[in-house]
Amino acid sequence: MDYTAQLDLRLQTLHSEGRYRTFIDIERENGNFPHALWRKPDGTEQEITVWCGNDYLGMGQHPVVLEAMHEAIDATGAGSGGTRNISGTTVYHKRLEAELADLHGKEASLLFTSAYIANDATLSTLPKLFPGLIIYSDALNHASMIEGVRRNGGDKRIFRHNDLDHLRELLAADDPNAPKLIAFESIYSMDGDFAPIEAICDLADEFGALTYIDEVHAVGMYGARGAGVAERDRLMHRIDIINGTLAKAYGVMGGYIAASYKMCDAIRSYAPGFIFTTSLAPAVAAGAAASVAFLKRSPELREQHQTQAKILKMRLKGLGMPIIDHGSHIVPVMVGNPVHTQKLSDMLLENFGIYAQPINFPTVPRGTERLRFTPSPVHTSDDVNKLVNAMDSLWSHCALNRAELTA
Repeated sequence: MDYTAQLDLRLQTLHSEGRYRTFIDIERENGNFPHALWRKPDGTEQEITVWCGNDYLGMGQHPVVLEAMHEAIDATGAGSGGTRNISGTTVYHKRLEAELADLHGKEASLLFTSAYIANDATLSTLPKLFPGLIIYSDALNHASMIEGVRRNGGDKRIFRHNDLDHLRELLAADDPNAPKLIAFESIYSMDGDFAPIEAICDLADEFGALTYIDEVHAVGMYGARGAGVAERDRLMHRIDIINGTLAKAYGVMGGYIAASYKMCDAIRSYAPGFIFTTSLAPAVAAGAAASVAFLKRSPELREQHQTQAKILKMRLKGLGMPIIDHGSHIVPVMVGNPVHTQKLSDMLLENFGIYAQPINFPTVPRGTERLRFTPSPVHTSDDVNKLVNAMDSLWSHCALNRAELTA
């Protein structure tokens, strides 16, 4: 085989389909989020506003977080020095796990280097703990959950997205004595819709299943203390395993699960993704712990965040933009063509200094390509005005369809 030619073919396929992704080299500016500096391929620089970031609340620049990280790095140095089992567990890791367990009202939590690894490692390990386990997974679950379910070697059932009748049908068709687990997300990040958590928990109780929820796009942002949608809906006690991230609303890095002490103890003892991975740097753990603790007592940022999302959606709807609105903080604007989506993204960046990465297949199904905006408390009214005006201009320039406006 001509390996180079094969690589060229695969890459050319992405280019021809409008799905080839490029890195945008940006330098975030501490104290000036969401503004950043775009370092162009030609060596020039341009100031831009980031509208697709996952630092939802701007905690990546918060003084409380930065101070904790500075103190930790001054005290301990850079890295952790090993895996959690071999010299890589520090007081910072234990403090963060205690904060997370308290956040979710669970006996324990377990840190991973990312929420992707937390999902993959946990879901792929559970059948080792519960032989014969059947996992029922929502069709739109994140790639990390899909990979964990795929790799575990056990039985799996995929139920149609948020379709409780289909989930019930699948549960009823299996051996009532078989161990079961229902895996789903609280907020699905591409459309911004919510899972029917309470109804899923009811089915889990009826059929004797464990519940596993991914709260990645909700922790820090929903609930009285930021524990997620399950906290907002007062359902945390009905969830057996909660997955979350420290890299979005908390503004740092890492992922985790929160569950019973025995569940966390078993996962840490059997999951290769935990056992053989160097632990988070102490400074990262310290910053994350400070961020979690701060947001537990700071609902104001969450309220500002929701207000910003509502304002942006209202403004875009007023222009007839085809947005999806399920009431969450995520603002998808549908384009439906990968080439057009990429072109819109390029023009926003080059002509208006607005960075919004195109969302194409395989992240979303073909024909549903979109721009996805993530407003935050650190976006100003001027930032919103510039984005709305830019979208209005480009939509007209490209002669794209608008929704019918009603009085």
